[in-house]
Amino acid sequence: MEWASNKATWPHSEHSRFVLSKPHKWHLQEMGQGPLLLLIHGAGGATHSWQHMMPILADRYRVIAIDLPGQGFTKLGAQQRCGLDSMAEDIIALCNAEKLRPDAIIGHSAGAAIALRMAELLAPTPPQIIGINAALEPFAGVAGVLFPILAKTIAAVPLVSDFFSATTSMGTGVERILKGTGSNLQPSDISYYKRLVASRSHVNATLQMMAQWKLDALIDGLPDNQAQTYLIAADNDLAVPPSTSQKAVAKMPHARGHVLSGLGHLAHEENAGLVADLILEALAPSHLENQGISL
Repeated sequence: MEWASNKATWPHSEHSRFVLSKPHKWHLQEMGQGPLLLLIHGAGGATHSWQHMMPILADRYRVIAIDLPGQGFTKLGAQQRCGLDSMAEDIIALCNAEKLRPDAIIGHSAGAAIALRMAELLAPTPPQIIGINAALEPFAGVAGVLFPILAKTIAAVPLVSDFFSATTSMGTGVERILKGTGSNLQPSDISYYKRLVASRSHVNATLQMMAQWKLDALIDGLPDNQAQTYLIAADNDLAVPPSTSQKAVAKMPHARGHVLSGLGHLAHEENAGLVADLILEALAPSHLENQGISL
């Protein structure tokens, strides 16, 4: 996506800046002061996903949201660095270059998986991890075989992402996709997703992420992950069921969680205040000592 044509109307654009940390040129949004919270969106999203929550968290914390490589306004510098390990490594490199040491990393969906991988890499003193509808299971059954193959095929074919972005952004394609996650968003929020899927570079990077995504090692390592972890799930999530978070909490030594009622996969966009309150409560010092509490 081109920043120049979107700057005037992109949420919190006045808080945006760009940082070159090879191989990518990153888009960051920053507001607030205090302990640092790093926000990582899910696959196919961008900083707009946090637009309602950032000001709430920024009342007490320094909050930085990033666009993943090639998605939103971050310029992808290497096609092969869209997988879980690569993105976690590159975000840590960005933090090191900017002298950022997050006290907590908050990730939505695939962003939560990236956050947990970062916690592994930052051991023995990982930041606190908070996941919102964390995508911590591979696709099941036939879909587990066909989806990665389909994603790799699409990503390898020239102009397919142009066709996909053009057809999906027309009509009600975006609305159908978002509705299929179990979430009900306002038209103004949906409009940002329409802009994203109309971008060839954004769609290409999302497809590359899907094609390179591997979770097995992360899932196998959950019992050894020492991060204080809080997983927020939603009972109407049609993309990642609450049982995914429940299973992860059961495996991890310092994890607990909460299930929201009546919200879908994009719960933090549907009701930012409610999700922010849970996050602020989880970040309170009194909760850092809680360990092993099941969903």
